[in-house]
Amino acid sequence: MAPPPADALKSLDSLIQTASTLLAQLQAVLSEIQQEPSAKPPSDNSPSPSTSSAPLDALALAHDSASLVRAHGTKVSLLIINEPFAPSAISSVVRELVAGPVPAIVSAAQACTSDKYSAALRRELTSRCRRVLAELHGLLQKVPKDGKVLAVDKKSGFTPEDRGSIPATGILWAACDDVINLAKGGVGGFYAQKTGEWRDTLKDIMEEMKEWGDEEPEDDEDGSDDDGDVDDLADQLGGTHVDAQDMIDDLMNSQPTIPRSDPNRIRPRLESSLKRLRLVILFYEAAIKRRFKKLPALLPANAESKVPSRLHYVYQVLQKLPNRFEDLTGAFYELQPQEIDEAMERCFADAVAASQLLAENWNGTADEFSVWVTKFQAEINKAE
Repeated sequence: MAPPPADALKSLDSLIQTASTLLAQLQAVLSEIQQEPSAKPPSDNSPSPSTSSAPLDALALAHDSASLVRAHGTKVSLLIINEPFAPSAISSVVRELVAGPVPAIVSAAQACTSDKYSAALRRELTSRCRRVLAELHGLLQKVPKDGKVLAVDKKSGFTPEDRGSIPATGILWAACDDVINLAKGGVGGFYAQKTGEWRDTLKDIMEEMKEWGDEEPEDDEDGSDDDGDVDDLADQLGGTHVDAQDMIDDLMNSQPTIPRSDPNRIRPRLESSLKRLRLVILFYEAAIKRRFKKLPALLPANAESKVPSRLHYVYQVLQKLPNRFEDLTGAFYELQPQEIDEAMERCFADAVAASQLLAENWNGTADEFSVWVTKFQAEINKAE
């Protein structure tokens, strides 16, 4: 089979270099968006956009752009592994990429403004779009320059250093699918998903706290067994073979337990924390159903709307609460009542604050969930 014309190969190589430069520049643009300050919420008094033309649907544009990148990336992948090698066909696909879906996916991220979609969703979409460009760049680097289709090792390698074109294509598909799924879920789907992830973390923390509380204390509670523990560890280290996982398990299971006498009343604090943590988990579940899944596809654009700033603050608090409860768990492990009390106060103050941000519906009025929030706050604030 005759090799492809030299000028076609040269043209393809030049096009790949140009496309790679463009992809790098556009990734830098998206990086700047990601690095925008997140502490400042969207202004509630920002001017309303012009209604002379229909607003750009950033999520729909992201969905369509990612779908096209996925399809064109698949074409490139097939063209570089199947005979005959056709540089003109590859060039055609790359030109379509850089002329259409590549700049469009960046435009989608830019159009996903905080006042219309929330700051958190803007950052998330930007991050996922940037990954699409990065993985597309990686795939284009697999295009051969010698006029021959890729050898087996060049298309099937799985190591990060020698990743082949086929695994690179799969990674590009995954990146595109992440953008597509985010766009399908919309604002409400994004917040519901993130809240569900944090809820699951809280469930894990609660289970860990329960298991720790159920542990039976040693008969000797004054810590005199420490020397024996050290001797046991020394014996293990002196043996001919030490199982690393066994050592890790021993360390993880070495947390002090609540003494039988419980002079500092650790157990009542634990029971109170577990009871209220269950309520917090229930609040997360209720927020998903009663608030986030009822978010409009586009946030209200009128200047009076407080929805963007409410979402900004509630996202921060809901995201922070699992870390708060991890700190509380650590305080229990230390058996320090003052630290426990301080950690409990932070946890449940934040839980009340989050519920207050969601007390009203997105129209700013009370509803059935508002009544539930009032009861939730009363239970959380009960002195135990």
